[in-house]
Amino acid sequence: MTVREQTEITEMGILSKFACTSVNEEMTHRLRHEDKCPYRTEFQRDRDRILHCNSFRRLKRKTQVFLSPVGDHYRTRLTHTLEVSQIARTISRGMRLNEDLTEAIALGHDLGHSPFGHCGERVLDEICPHGFKHYLQSVRVVETVEKNGKGLNLTFAVKNGIACHTNAIAATKEGCVVRLADTIAYINHDIEDSIRAGILHPSDLPDSCVRVLGNTKTKRITTLIASVIEHGPFDVDFAPDIRKAHDDLKDFLFRKVYTNPAAKQEEAKAELLLRKLYAYFIENTGKLPEEYRRIMRDTDADRAVCDYISGMSDGYAVDLYTELFVPKFWK
Repeated sequence: MTVREQTEITEMGILSKFACTSVNEEMTHRLRHEDKCPYRTEFQRDRDRILHCNSFRRLKRKTQVFLSPVGDHYRTRLTHTLEVSQIARTISRGMRLNEDLTEAIALGHDLGHSPFGHCGERVLDEICPHGFKHYLQSVRVVETVEKNGKGLNLTFAVKNGIACHTNAIAATKEGCVVRLADTIAYINHDIEDSIRAGILHPSDLPDSCVRVLGNTKTKRITTLIASVIEHGPFDVDFAPDIRKAHDDLKDFLFRKVYTNPAAKQEEAKAELLLRKLYAYFIENTGKLPEEYRRIMRDTDADRAVCDYISGMSDGYAVDLYTELFVPKFWK
C-alpha cells in the first residue's frame, strides 16, 4: 500500500460526511489523465503545483489595497493569500473537512488578479471585449496560461472553488469555506493596514460591530472562525448575528477605506498606465512575449494582451511603462 493510499484511507475514516475526499472521482477529475502519485493525494498535488507556479510568485508584488506602499508590513496579494489559507485550514479542521483541498483552493484563488488590485480589475473589465473578472482569470491561469499554455491540469474541485470564491456557491464545502475565509482575512487585515496608514483609528470602527466581533484583529478573526465552525457544515456561513456584524463592518470599510481618496490617490495614474499598455500591445502585437503570441493565434489579440497585462506585478507594469513611454536621458 502506498503512502497516498494510506492517506486516502485515513481521510475516509476521520473526515465528515460533508467533506470532499481525495477518492471522489468526480471532484478529482483532470482534463488530462495522469497516473496517480504514490505519495500525495490529488489535492496535495494541486496545492504543490500552485505553490511552484510563476503566477503564485508574482503575487508578492501585486497590490492588495494600497498601491505599492512604502513599508514592509502592508499586505500584498501574496500575504493576503497566505492569511486566507491559514484561516480556511483552521475552519476546515474544525469542521472535519478536507484541509488539503481547502488549502489548494485558497492558495490559487487570486492567481489571476491584475496589477493595482481592484482598480486594475475594473480597467481591464472596461477595455477588454471579453471582460475581466479576477476569479475567472484565476481559472484561466491554471487552465491555459501557466506552463507556456499547458496549464497546471488541476482537479475539478480546486478550479471550481477558485471560480466561486467571490460570489457563487462552490460545489464543495471546502470551496464555500475559502469564500468565507477570503472575506474574514481581507476585512481584518485591511483594517490593520488602514490604521497603519493613518486612514482609520481603532475608535472609528462601528461600536455595534466591535461589541459583537471584538475590539482587536485577533478577537474578530477568532469570533468569525468560531461562528462558521459552530454554524455547521450543512450551510457554510456565519450565525445570523455574526453575519450582520460582519456585513456592517464590510460596508463601513467600503465607505471609509476602499473609496477613500487618501487610499486611492494613485489610482488615476495606475488606470492611465494600464490603458496605455493595453493600447500599445494591441497596436504592436509582435512585441508580446511568444507565449502570449501563441494565445493570440489561438484566440485573438485582446485575449492575449489581457492575459499578459493581468499577469504583471505592479512593479513590472511600472517598469515596462517607463521603458516604453518615458524618455531616457542621452549618455
